Amino acid sequence: MSASILEGKRGIIFGALDSQSIAWKAAEKCVAEGACITLTNAPVALRMGELQGLGEKLGAEVIAADATSIEDLSNLLEKSMEILGGKVDFILHSIGMSINVRKNKSYTDLNYDWMQKTFDISAISFHKLMQTALKMDAVADGGSILALTYIAAQRVFPDYSEMAESKALLESFARSFGYHFGVQKGVRVNTISQSPTRTTAGSGVKGFDEFFEYAEKMSPLGNADADACADFHRAGRPPNSPD
Repeated sequence: MSASILEGKRGIIFGALDSQSIAWKAAEKCVAEGACITLTNAPVALRMGELQGLGEKLGAEVIAADATSIEDLSNLLEKSMEILGGKVDFILHSIGMSINVRKNKSYTDLNYDWMQKTFDISAISFHKLMQTALKMDAVADGGSILALTYIAAQRVFPDYSEMAESKALLESFARSFGYHFGVQKGVRVNTISQSPTRTTAGSGVKGFDEFFEYAEKMSPLGNADADACADFHRAGRPPNSPD
């Protein structure tokens, strides 16, 4: 791994809950590579999780923000620029939640109010974040915005429920908004699909253990863990990639 690849870079990382989170591992890798970051999650997640401890460990300010709220996102971006001393160079969007999945609702018997909430949290929040950041000129020219997606955006995974549509929408937002951010600011917008990972959220999906074992057998190198995925997040590109 290259030393200090993110030296002097500023970033915001969404979605770390506990040490099993991909965002948690990404935050650790980014700071280890020299970045200065702020950490954020929803207020309820801050009460339930261990993010304050990670912030203390990394010397990173923790800012509560509901990613579906424009007001909260504006406050987050403003405070992050103030704390970090300028525009941010990278943002990691690692957010996803489905009440239907949590409640084990069948895909053929979904609660549509919950579905709308899923889309708002898991996908529309990404558009809100990028639109707010662009209007505030919060991302440095040539910066990078990265979101976590999943292969269910293109393939059928029955128990992933409407999270599959959420990831498809997330990827569409990345392509569409990525055009505008690229033209106006030279900012790269990408998504990355991680193999099955035993995160707190992922482990709650029905049939996860069976799918994890299947993917492990089908993948030539086996399932990548959260640390391996975090290596890709350090600059929104694979390590040592020519860009």
